[in-house]
Amino acid sequence: MMGSKDIVVKAAGELFGDKDPGAVNRWVAADYRQHSSLAADGPEALRELVAALPDGFRYEGARVIADGDLVALHGTYHGFGPDPLVAFDLFRVDADGKLAEHWDALTPVVTDTASGRTQTDGAAGPADLDRTEANRALVTEFAEKVLVGADYSVLTDYISTETYLQHNPEAADGLDGFGAAAAQWAEQGKNLLYKNVHKVVAEGDLVLLQSEGEFGVPVAYWDLFRVADGKIVEHWDVIAPVPAELPHSNGLF
Repeated sequence: MMGSKDIVVKAAGELFGDKDPGAVNRWVAADYRQHSSLAADGPEALRELVAALPDGFRYEGARVIADGDLVALHGTYHGFGPDPLVAFDLFRVDADGKLAEHWDALTPVVTDTASGRTQTDGAAGPADLDRTEANRALVTEFAEKVLVGADYSVLTDYISTETYLQHNPEAADGLDGFGAAAAQWAEQGKNLLYKNVHKVVAEGDLVLLQSEGEFGVPVAYWDLFRVADGKIVEHWDVIAPVPAELPHSNGLF
């Protein structure tokens, strides 16, 4: 029997690579719940979305993380709109091996970044699979104390002072780069305010947080961290404004 990661990779390939609406019949549960602002609940809405994808549409994957029945994809969509979009997609796979639930967050590609890194390059991973639970615990505690608790005095207990590779387009590498970006955001009225962490998806050295908060406006925070030797050493993210209304009743989380 295929594992959850193989199921999601194959299903996404047929849906968004082959652009095959018929793949919905093979891979999507009848009670499919959709948390994206792009489509309504149910397989029929997804079928309509896939059928309407333009000829130039393509998905460029960067990494995949599987944690039980949850599988996260990180990559770039070309052709959804006039500009490429960096995305996190999170799927829940049911006991029958069908896609049962989906969340996502998208943000435009930025070509000129503060670190010189792209929003998706870097280690594909996951590695250090035997460290999954230790890394999950580290990042969960970091989220509780630093992100939600806003206690930055303990930042270096969790983030490496030697290596912190940054993929947020407005922040340079290192803690100094993050600090400078945070100060600039604050001047713009965009303080990093995390209210709740909804999901922690971990595999090996990669840990993904799905959170809600404010960044000038209500947002969904998707933060992906790579951990090495007990410290966070790399960070990717998508900060997506929460739409006022969604085409369904499930919310973003």
